[in-house]
Amino acid sequence: MTLLAEKRPHRPARRHPLRAEALHGFGPWAGAALLLTCSVLLAGASARWQGGWAETGAELHDVLLIGVPLAAAIGCLQGGREHRRHTEELWRTAVRGPLARFLASALPVALWVAAGYVLAAAGALLATWPYARGDRPHLALLPADAVVLAASAVAGQVVGRLTAWRPMAPLLAIAGYVALGIPRAAAGPGAGGRLNPAFPVPDAMDPVWWQPVAMAVWGAGLAATAVLAYAARRRYTALLPLAAATIAGALLVHTGEGLWHENPLARRQVCDTSTTPQICVNARYGEVLPQVTEALSEVTGRLEGVRNLPVRFEDHAGAPHRDEVELPMLTPLGWYLVRGRLTDPEQYAWEAVSQLEGRGECERVDARVARADDAVQYYLAPSPSQKDFDAQDAQGDRAARADLKARLAARAHLASMGEKERRAWLSAYFASTGRCDPKGVPSL
Repeated sequence: MTLLAEKRPHRPARRHPLRAEALHGFGPWAGAALLLTCSVLLAGASARWQGGWAETGAELHDVLLIGVPLAAAIGCLQGGREHRRHTEELWRTAVRGPLARFLASALPVALWVAAGYVLAAAGALLATWPYARGDRPHLALLPADAVVLAASAVAGQVVGRLTAWRPMAPLLAIAGYVALGIPRAAAGPGAGGRLNPAFPVPDAMDPVWWQPVAMAVWGAGLAATAVLAYAARRRYTALLPLAAATIAGALLVHTGEGLWHENPLARRQVCDTSTTPQICVNARYGEVLPQVTEALSEVTGRLEGVRNLPVRFEDHAGAPHRDEVELPMLTPLGWYLVRGRLTDPEQYAWEAVSQLEGRGECERVDARVARADDAVQYYLAPSPSQKDFDAQDAQGDRAARADLKARLAARAHLASMGEKERRAWLSAYFASTGRCDPKGVPSL
């Protein structure tokens, strides 16, 4: 006898409410809005970060000035959804508690907001990779920044639940922008700057390992406090995230300048010792050294055999050391260095040569000395705009025309010398660099 198995009715699989919100709700649009906004902001400033890993990390952090207010406004729009649909009473009859209902609506939007930022950051890192000329990716702030954006969206949703006023979302965005922007505009970071998640990253500095963790706890703790105070049945539980946020905030404030340490590469120089003077650039952009050497090749070639020269051209922060002369700074990116390439080698060489005379601190320079400086600069690396400057002087008053005539004569005299005579004259000239008085400066 065959027993026929009784067929059980098919029951559709239960789907978590988060799934519907995450796939078909406002979340994907929120993520797309943040992705688009961050992408536009990054693309508009690409010349100043695309080519340096530290600059890319700093720019990704800077977009929080717009991203945090935008995330809060997005959350506020989501939080006011029930007010706009007039379904508040219906939601109160649901089996789930207020906190579960709130999280089912808030978490998908927050996760999509964070995902939009992470996708924009990934795109920026990929855009930098072909042009980076040293250093390494700086990713320490990226996870904390994503957490802060998600927390902003959640906090914004609390505001949206508390008010049915439609203009609240844009007003919240404006208020957030002002609150984040004022500490940035202040003279120094101070306590407000250290608690500001969008405060700019100091140049060539990295955070200590726990700073991003503390910033994430600070932002997420405040958002969790607002959520529990609004939706939890036992509202005193909001004291726990509030205590965590307070501890994290106090740690950030009291540590002060110790939150950041200098990038080790920023203290190093990479040098080409085959030239005189030697040519050194910051190790953060070590792979640019061949381009700098090529830009100065005509200068170093004309200085071959000349005595009393500085030991090296240097590219470190602060005043040059003894027997060194400062190169034009490669940073901030977007001026001399754009996407890993020197934009104007001739201008770069002229500005490097202009540092050789070392009279930048002199209040007044004798006319004969000024003509000698001009002749040396013109011989080694003339300014790309020198013809325009000379044409302006030729159209000037009698004194300007006389000075131009004397300068042209000095240039011609130096250029007409024999190689041995010119090397001797240049050796005597470089022995007098840094002096403000005309004593010891050879005449032309």
